[in-house]
Amino acid sequence: MNRLRVTPGPVLALTAVWLATRALMSWLLTHDSSPLLGGGSVPREVWRLYFHWYGVLSHGAFPAHDSTWQYPPGAGAVLLAPGLLPWLTYFQAFVVLTLAADALIAAALVRAGTRPGRSLFGATLWTCGLPLLLHVPLARYDVQVTALAVVSLLTLGRSPRASGVFSALGALVKVWPGLVLLGTPRGPVTRRAWGWTVAAGGAFLALLALPFHNPLAFLREQGGRGVQIESFGGTALNLARHAGWSGRTRYQYGAIELVGPHVPAVATASLALTAAAFGLLVLWRVRARHWSPATPYDAALAAVLLFTVTSRVISPQYMIWLIGLAAVCLTSRHTSQRPVAVLILAASALTSVAFPMFYREVVAGSWTGCLLMLARNGLLAAAAVLSFVRLWRSARPPSGKPAPSTQPRPDSDRLPDRALSIS
Repeated sequence: MNRLRVTPGPVLALTAVWLATRALMSWLLTHDSSPLLGGGSVPREVWRLYFHWYGVLSHGAFPAHDSTWQYPPGAGAVLLAPGLLPWLTYFQAFVVLTLAADALIAAALVRAGTRPGRSLFGATLWTCGLPLLLHVPLARYDVQVTALAVVSLLTLGRSPRASGVFSALGALVKVWPGLVLLGTPRGPVTRRAWGWTVAAGGAFLALLALPFHNPLAFLREQGGRGVQIESFGGTALNLARHAGWSGRTRYQYGAIELVGPHVPAVATASLALTAAAFGLLVLWRVRARHWSPATPYDAALAAVLLFTVTSRVISPQYMIWLIGLAAVCLTSRHTSQRPVAVLILAASALTSVAFPMFYREVVAGSWTGCLLMLARNGLLAAAAVLSFVRLWRSARPPSGKPAPSTQPRPDSDRLPDRALSIS
């Protein structure tokens, strides 16, 4: 059996870059007193809010009647995990576990990229792209969630069952990983992956509900959220302030939101756009005829992008999800999402300029803040549209060629080098 010979040079170089950039991110996290780095606000999320939730969870209950708790019950397991390292403070343990999840993602992408027909561009994108968000990724648990989504996609070709289990775990932690299996090939792969997602999700939810009270308390607070200033709706309302709109900002539901006239209408419009995005994805799924080895990856990125840009909330850490999914796409040479990945990197860099560097300008709704968010959200909108258009076009069978019945798997060491179609 022929095996691909992998030269150690690129892998060693990626390892060195990962170590250097993560050391820099860690240094920024512990030396962020400068206003340009957030004035200490970035790590505060961990040592104040997360640690508070840790105390509540440690007593066997989810934080009911807490407007900042808007996460599925699986998030509780992530927030309790630092307790496994009792020789460290909660903050230190959280950062160590986040770095471990980061390293797991990088290792999985390297392993996928060194298979025949694959590419190390995905591992490069993750290693070099995540630091564009400065130290924010180390003080949020979105890296852990992204790890579950990345592993779910990368295991799909070899074990749809395992892929479904990881997707279910991710969805129980932060919902969106439930979208990553949208692009599975029709037939047995989809039935196994989706079936195991549902079964594992139900089993894990039951396990979490037994020892903890109020496992569904998050639904009440999630439904009450308004329009966050960094969302598309928030950007439009901030611009309206310069035209005489009488609204203002307020800290509520764990974020800076806009309150005032017409805000409920903007929130409703965002929900309607999310429903429309879901309809487009269903239509793509129904009409798709051509699956390449990269189609499941591309569909996952397009789905999460569409749900992100139509959301009432676009927090800086959402970019972690997009960088991770774009990296998975770039492990395959068949992907249609290369230009989308470039737009995501540009949007990530602008996100760091907006938060934490110029967040006061964003909150104040100054022209600087408005233009920053307009540019960042414009890049995200362009990425979402381009991603879906390229996904739609890639799903059409090659002209003049019949669609074979063979179903591809997204690990190209088991695939022919050409793209496959499904009738």
